[in-house]
Formats: sequence, structure tokens, C-alpha cells
Amino acid sequence: MAVTLPGLPLKRAVTVVETSAGNTICNIPTDNVYELCFSPRGSYLTTWQRPSKDQEGNATKNLKVWRLTSAPKAAGVQENGSEVRVVGRFVQKSQTGWSLQYTPDEEYCARTVTNEVQFYRSGDLGTVWNKLHIEGVTDFALSPGKQNSIAVFIPERKGQPASVKIYHVPHFETVVSQKTFFKCDKIQLKWNNHGTELIVLTQTEVDKTNKNYFGETNLFLLSINGGLNSRIHLDKEGPIQDVTWSPNSKEFGVVYGYMPMETIIFNARGVATHTFQLAPRNTIRFSPTGRFVIVAGFGNLAGQMDIYDLEKDFQKVCTIEGSNASVCQWSPDGMYILTATVSPRLRVDNGVRIWHVSGALMYNEDMKELYQICWRPQPNCGTPKGDPVHAKPTPHASALAYLGTVKTPSKPAGAYRPPGARGQVTPLHFKREDEGGAVHINNGATFGGTNGFAKTRRREVPGAEPLGEDLLPGGAPGGGVSLLGIVDMDEGLSKAAIKNKKKREAKKAKEAADKESGLLNINPNTGDINHKSNDNKRQQPQIQDRLARGQERSISKGNLPPRAPSQRRDGSGGGNASQTFNNASPGTQRTRAPVTTQTFIEPPPDLTVTSPTTGSSPHDKKLRGLLKKIRAIEDLRMRLAGGEKLEDTQMKKIATEDAVRKELRDLGFDA
Repeated sequence: MAVTLPGLPLKRAVTVVETSAGNTICNIPTDNVYELCFSPRGSYLTTWQRPSKDQEGNATKNLKVWRLTSAPKAAGVQENGSEVRVVGRFVQKSQTGWSLQYTPDEEYCARTVTNEVQFYRSGDLGTVWNKLHIEGVTDFALSPGKQNSIAVFIPERKGQPASVKIYHVPHFETVVSQKTFFKCDKIQLKWNNHGTELIVLTQTEVDKTNKNYFGETNLFLLSINGGLNSRIHLDKEGPIQDVTWSPNSKEFGVVYGYMPMETIIFNARGVATHTFQLAPRNTIRFSPTGRFVIVAGFGNLAGQMDIYDLEKDFQKVCTIEGSNASVCQWSPDGMYILTATVSPRLRVDNGVRIWHVSGALMYNEDMKELYQICWRPQPNCGTPKGDPVHAKPTPHASALAYLGTVKTPSKPAGAYRPPGARGQVTPLHFKREDEGGAVHINNGATFGGTNGFAKTRRREVPGAEPLGEDLLPGGAPGGGVSLLGIVDMDEGLSKAAIKNKKKREAKKAKEAADKESGLLNINPNTGDINHKSNDNKRQQPQIQDRLARGQERSISKGNLPPRAPSQRRDGSGGGNASQTFNNASPGTQRTRAPVTTQTFIEPPPDLTVTSPTTGSSPHDKKLRGLLKKIRAIEDLRMRLAGGEKLEDTQMKKIATEDAVRKELRDLGFDA
């Protein structure tokens, strides 16, 4: 196991150490190194420095490739290990995808430039051995395995869809396999260990359907022989959290969907072979031997790790609590699991723990600041003999001391429940799908389902009787306003009340329409309201005359019946309100039919709309401006007399009073 603790970029030199014995192999004389990368067999070391310019203003070659060897006098390395030979220098401005990619045998390496992928022989980086010219290429991935292949990514450009193409090296004239898609801003290319199949994970920056904050993700599977070119269809809605190949190159695992996520194992043809139980997980890791798999939830999740034995029909071995872990790695022999909390991911609780595959803690060490940790590679360690689950080794003393300080909770601490909800059954919309809740469906709308993941259409109180589907928010069962027009809201009223209600609603609708149109006439023969549009000016005197006579009759209260409680003063409350007048001129005999209530309708007001003048003369505008200045000067004088200290600009404004008054007199204003 190798642990590195760099606090700052390496200022003076880079030291290469042989971890088996701790001997220094060589010292690389370079400063301000921010990135390091070894070749597959450890023969070359690539370093990246911050981009800078020389004295002439030219960009310096900040990407350097060094030849490493353990022999004292080989490849230009001195016996004391003080110098090594640089085999290549390049200008690399971007830190993303900065390193060279090597073939497994280290015979060739490649890097991207504008519209090209350039290939070099690893020992001679000064001469381009071959090149793959593709317009707009931004990323590539060399395949492992015996046959060298390359997958290149071309993003969307000028209305053309994005694409991934596979070539055999160095036969770049023929495309072995390709896939085009429109929804792709970022991509991940993942080869299996044999280099026969390629997983393509695409992601968009923005999801146009508003279903996912992090964009839309899709998964594709391609093969180097062109026989497989398909999309992996996932039955659960949501983003793809993680995807990884098994070391045997025959299967891969995918974690996807909204919380709780779903984890599925697919074979090399993209067919699902096993589905794990729904759980809040976002990470999947296969052991180097391919026998075990970890399905864990890190990041903002609790850090639980479920270990399954694939050789025993996906039997669950154990669950490990690795809270706050930001690193999770299998040991080269597949017997142990390393978890660590590193900085700057977390500034507190930094440390490392090693677990046995059975779930037992083997080692624990707390550190003030831990920046990086990993296992020492051992490719030829082989498969352990016997049953690794039951062969538990003796834990380290640090693990025993740590377990002695951990207190076992007396009862499991669940989610907080308010006092009013304690002792009650949890409603389904507060449960996850794996706990028996409803399936989360995100349609991008403001309102969602009742499973707690989106805002519901109505307010639901936990433990209360559920509302009907046709009630508005706050409506009680059996009352309220019908949302779908299915419930009869007049069910509890009598026939007379229903009839009066309909009349009131009809009358209110007519009066509202008359107010909008401004046309309200009375029939001179019957005195009823006439809603037809007649000549308003011709009927106006008759309306005023009848209103005046109606006011005289209202004075003698003895001739009128008492007012009903439901009758309003404006005449809109009663359903049987009516008044009949005989068509007679003023001063003649008038007969009146018996009435129960009276309704007085105010005449429409005579409105005269006046519009302001569109503008004023320049003389008036200048006069108003000068008067405004005089008022400001008088205000400053009052402040000055009160003892306030004014600024220089304010004093200068007071000095212009005489000039302003002279302009007023010239305009004919004398005050």
C-alpha cells in the first residue's frame, strides 16, 4: 500500500521510490508539478505543470514524459539516481485529458491535438508515427487487450449529431463500429479488459424535459467487430449514477434511477441477468477476481456498502457502514476493501480503514489531513485459495482499539417524527419505493404524485382521512366545490332553495354583463329590466322619471311590506323581486299592482373621459425647470441657516440664485 501526502504542488523535484524496498530510483529535476501519471508498466512518467510563458512571450512546454528504469546506468539515469532523460515535451494548456494514453505493451502512445489524434512510438516522442484526422474530435480512448483499437468522440457540430467511432490501429481508413446521437454534451468511454466491447455513457448539460437537474443520461454498447451497436434500455426513470465492467469482461453493472436507485447486472450483449434490491446506492465496484461486488452509497448518502458473492447466486455477504468515505478500493487479491476520507473532499475525520470481505474491520488509522491513498498494484497476485469469506484473519490492534470506543445503539434511531405523528402508521407518500411507497414518476410539471418527491396537488395531513379525487385543497369530504363536476353540491338543499339559488346566480350574471356593456333599460309598460340594447339617450329621461316616482313611494313605509332578511338593499338578494308601473305621463292617474319587494336600479353614471394634453410648450418647460431650481436653492439656504455644513457643489448652487431669477424675469415671470 502506498500513501502520498502532498500538501502543495511539488516546488523543487519529483522523487520516484521503489515501494517494495523503499529505495529511491531517481530524482526528476522539475518544479511546480500539479499532475503525475505512470505508463501501464511503469516505464514512463508523465508530469504536467501550470501553463506559463517564457521571456519572449511564447508558451512553455509544460507536459513532459520521463523515462524510468531501476537499472543504475540505463536510459541516461545516473547511479545516484539524480537525473533522468526526457523523451518528450509538449504544450498542454488544458488540465482535462492532459495525459498521454499508452497501449498495454507500451509500444505506442497517443494524444489529441486540433482535429487529430497523433500516435508516437513510446521511445521517440519527437516524431509522429501515425495520425487519425477527424474534424472536431475532442476525446478518445485506447483499448486494452491484445488488439489495439481506438474509440474517438466527435461532439455535435453545425447541426450534425454527435458520434463515437471505433478504428483498428493503425488501419484508420475503415470505421469498425460507430454510433450517432443528438443528446450528448459530455461522454465517458469505458472498455472492458479484453478490449472487445465499449460502453458509451452520454450526458447533457441541461435536461429539456425538466425531469433531472443534472441533465439527461443514456447508455450505449458497441463492439469492435461491428456486431453490437445498441442502446441499453433502463426501465426505471432517472439518471445513471455509475457503470463499470467486471474484470472477466463478460458482464457489467449499472446503478441508475431516482431514489431509491436500482442496480442491474448485464451480460456482454446488454441483456439483464440479475437485479438487486432497491436501495439508496450510487456506486458499484467489482473485485479484481470478479467473484464479489460492492453496491454502495457514498457522497450525500449514508455510506453503506453491500457485498454480494456472484459465485453463490448473488448471495449477500454483509453490509459495512463506511460513513463519510470518499475512497473505496478493492485490494489486488480481492480479499480486503480500503475506505478513506480524504481532504479537501472533507476537512474533518480524515483517515483510512481496511475491511475484510466478510465485513470485519482489520485496520484503522485517523489522520489530521489525508490527501491521497491507494493500493500498491500487484497484477499477478492470483486468486486466493479456499473460502475467503470464512477465513477471517486476526484484526490489527488499531481496529480492536477503535471497536472498543464505538457504542452500539440501544435501539435503531429512525427519522424524526413530530409529537402529533408519533405512534401512527407512516403514510405511503413519506416512504421510499423500497420501503413500500409509491413509484416516483417525474414528468417535469409543477405538481407531482403523492410519493413525497414532488409537490402534491392538494394538501394531505398525515394520518387524516384522504380527500376525494374531485375536491379542491382544503375541501372536506362531502362538501366544498367539485373539481371534476361529478359531485352534486346542492344535495343538502331544498327544492325552493335550489330554485332561488339559480335565480340569484342568473341575475348576478345578467347584471355583471350589463355593467360591462353600460346598457341597462327598463320596459316602460311593465317596469321590468330590459337587457336589449336600445337607444340609451332616448330612454334616459324615462328612467330618471320612474326612479324619482319610486323614491317618493318608498317614503311611505306603511304601504310596503316588511323587508325580507335575505333581501339586499340593491335588490339583488330576492329571487321574486319585481315592480310594475303603468305607462302614464306625470300627473295622470296611476295604478300599481301589488308588490312584495321593491328594487331600485341606479342609472348608469354619465362618465366623461378627458385625456391629458400630449405635451407643453418649450417656454412652460423651461419655466418649470427654473422654478424647481429656485425651490432647491431656498431649501439649501434654510439648511445653511440651521447650521448644517454644505458641500462645495451645494454652495455653488446657492451662488447661482441671481442668474436663475434673471432668467425668470426674462421669461416674464415676476414673483
